[in-house]
Amino acid sequence: MAKNIMIQGTMSNAGKSLIAAGLCRIFRQDGYRVAPFKSQNMALNSFITRSGGEMGRAQVVQAEAAGIEPDVRMNPILLKPTTDVGSQVIVSGRVVGNMRAMEYYHKKREFYPLVLEAYESLASEYDIIVIEGAGSPAEINLRRDDIVNMGLAKLVDAPVLLVGDIDRGGVFAQLYGTISLLDNDERARVKGMVVNKFRGDRSILEPGIRELERLCGVPVAGVVPYVHVDIDDEDSLSERLGRSTKRKLIDIVVIRLPRISNFTDFSPFERYGNVSLRYVDDVSELHKPDMIILPGTKSTIADLVWLRESGLEAAIKKAADIGTLIFGVCGGYQMLGRRISDPERVESADFTEIQGMGLLDMDTVFRGEKVQSQARGVFGPISGMLAELSGKAYEGYEIHMGRSEEKMPALTGEGNVYGSYIHGIFDAPGISDTVLRALCATKGVDFAALETQDIREYKERQYDLLADALRGGLDMDFVYRVLNKEV
Repeated sequence: MAKNIMIQGTMSNAGKSLIAAGLCRIFRQDGYRVAPFKSQNMALNSFITRSGGEMGRAQVVQAEAAGIEPDVRMNPILLKPTTDVGSQVIVSGRVVGNMRAMEYYHKKREFYPLVLEAYESLASEYDIIVIEGAGSPAEINLRRDDIVNMGLAKLVDAPVLLVGDIDRGGVFAQLYGTISLLDNDERARVKGMVVNKFRGDRSILEPGIRELERLCGVPVAGVVPYVHVDIDDEDSLSERLGRSTKRKLIDIVVIRLPRISNFTDFSPFERYGNVSLRYVDDVSELHKPDMIILPGTKSTIADLVWLRESGLEAAIKKAADIGTLIFGVCGGYQMLGRRISDPERVESADFTEIQGMGLLDMDTVFRGEKVQSQARGVFGPISGMLAELSGKAYEGYEIHMGRSEEKMPALTGEGNVYGSYIHGIFDAPGISDTVLRALCATKGVDFAALETQDIREYKERQYDLLADALRGGLDMDFVYRVLNKEV
C-alpha cells in the first residue's frame, strides 16, 4: 500500500489545495508514482473524467501536477451547492440526489465504506497518496462522523501537516487555536505546521515561530511564500473573481453570476499579456468590452432572474445589438435562448417556465437525468464573427441537466452571438487564438500585440514554479520523514 501524507488547514482557503498540488509535483519530480485524494469536496467547479464521472476541479489540478489522468476515486464525494442550505450530492462520479445540509449530515456515515474503498484502490496502484482535508479539523460541531479531516486521517493512518494562512492575519492564533481544539489522539497526528502565503523578511517571523513550536509541541515544517502562479482555483473564493483588472487591448467580461460554476473555462484568456479578463456583477462595471461571456451556473433559472433584475440582461442585449461578441457556456448558453422549461422542477422550486434572452433560436427543457460526458471532435460549419473556428478540433466535457436539442452541435450561433454546452471549449490548441483574432480584426488590433503563449507548456511551467516555491519554503527532508512515519 502507498505511503500517505495529509494536508489540513486552519480554515477554508488557507492554501491546502495548492500545497497538495505542489507536493504531488515534487514527489513526481522525485520519481514517485503519486495520486491526490480528497474524500469530500464542496465546490461548483467540477470536471468530467474519461469514464463520464464528475469530480472536483481541485483534484483534477492535483492529478495534472502529478502527471496522471483524473479519476473519480480521487474525490469520491462531491457536494455542489444549489441553495444556502442544500447541495446536489455526487457519489463516485454520479448524482444521487439533492439533500439539505442536515439530511446529508445524518446520511454521510453510509458513505464510509465507499470512501475507504476508493482510497484503498488508489493506494494499491501508487507509491504516495497526498490527501487534502476540507475547511478546518477544529470544527468541533462536526467532529462526530467526520470523513474528510481527522476522521479520515485515523481511518487511513495518515500523518498531518497543518497549514495556516498568514496573509489573512492571525496565523499564530489560527495554528495554536486549531491544535488546542483537537483531541489528544488527533493532536498526535499533527506532525508539522506550515505558515503559508508569507511576504516579507522571514527573520522577523522567527521569534513567533519558536514560541508557537513551544506552545504547540509541534515543529514548523516551513514558511511558504505567497506564490504568484497561475493555477486553476477551486471555487468562488478565488481571488480572480474579485480582481480589479485594467482594460487592455482586448477586453473580455465574464458575468459574475451568483451561482457561477466552472469559471476555469476562461483561464486561457488570462494567458495573453494584453488581454483583460474581468468578472462583473454590476452594470456600472461593464463599460464597452469586446466580448461578453455568460458562464456556467448551478442554478440557471435563478441566475437568469438575477441577471434580469440587475439590469445586466438589458445591457448585454444592447451590446449584442451593436455587434459585441456574446458567448454563453452551459447555463449561460441556455439563458441566451428563447425559453427555459422545468416541468418536473428539477432545478427551480419557483418556476416551471421562464423566458430567455432571445438572442439564440432555441428552447431548453430540464430533465431528471444529468448529462455527464467528455466531448471532442471538429467544429462543423460556423458563420458570422467566429467563422474561422469551422473545422477546428475541440475537446472538453459536458455537465448539465437541461437539453436544448436531442443532439446539440458543439457550437451554435451566428452573427456575433454563440453558445456551447462544452466546458473547457477554449482550452484546445488554437481555439482561444482564433476567437481573439476575430476580436482583433473587428477592433483593428494586431494579434501579435496580444503576447500569446502555448497554453499547455504554460500550465506545466506553473506546476514547476509551484514545486520550486514549496521546495524553497518547506523542509523537504522533514516532510519525507513525516511521510515515512519517522516523526
